Amino acid sequence: MPDKAHAEPASSSGVAPSRPVGSSLWRDAWYRLGRNRMALLGLVFFVVVTLLCSLAPWLSSYRYNATDLAYGARGPCAEHLLGTDTLGRDLLARCLYGGRVSISVGFLATGVSLLIGVLYGAVSGFVGGKTDSVMMRLVDILYALPFTVFVILLMVAFGQDIRLLFVAIGAVTWLTMARIVRGQVLSIREQEYIDAAIALGLSRPRIILRHVIPNVLGPIIVYATLTVPSVMLLEAMLSFLGLGIQPPMSSWGVLIKEGAAKMDVYPWLLIGPALFFSLTLFSLNFLGDGLRDALDPESARD
Repeated sequence: MPDKAHAEPASSSGVAPSRPVGSSLWRDAWYRLGRNRMALLGLVFFVVVTLLCSLAPWLSSYRYNATDLAYGARGPCAEHLLGTDTLGRDLLARCLYGGRVSISVGFLATGVSLLIGVLYGAVSGFVGGKTDSVMMRLVDILYALPFTVFVILLMVAFGQDIRLLFVAIGAVTWLTMARIVRGQVLSIREQEYIDAAIALGLSRPRIILRHVIPNVLGPIIVYATLTVPSVMLLEAMLSFLGLGIQPPMSSWGVLIKEGAAKMDVYPWLLIGPALFFSLTLFSLNFLGDGLRDALDPESARD
């Protein structure tokens, strides 16, 4: 006979009730993301492409700047899977090395954008009042400026340094993040735990960093995944205009520019880089949409 002290209380139907399983926002979000096949496919594809680009020096037997003028431009073959360009350089190697630059620009510039936008929006929303009004009017003014022209002016004034490219692109893509974070903070600052933190005498910077920003991570993560492809597009456009990555270094934007100039004679010079670039952008957009639906289920029903 089982010990009564350890027996499960039976319901009126005679069946022991099941114990509730504890859960959390992030666990539920991961479960919903796992059911989104397109988001998972985008995540897997992006991880694979990132790994291939990161391991390019070990995976490819050719360097991105190794020329063979005697070989010249030839179509895809067993030795060169994506063909070669007019200087005899292996196009697959240049796509992999160029992907390292494009993906790095996407992540680092997005990091700069998040650092500025999250802090700016959190301070504006939490402080409120005239400070909030002044900070948001500044954002409105910056929104009215042509971002592309601003980046071009920075690149022309300070030189075409790849490190400056990270900062320049990040410095003009933080405005939307600031608005998103501010809107979230305006609702969070009315919560009881914020009132409790203020009553305990915590300083504003500590409340913002320890209690406000961690509670808006969901929208931040979603927008970050959608910012990376937009930043990569901006880098590609600048490279297409000759203001981005400079030869002999390559990026997907540089390769697309070179391929577009010779697409009527050597179409493979455009097809290979364009496939890498477009499929990576698609995968990031699918992942961003999946994260949005996972972290905010209400948006998926609208």
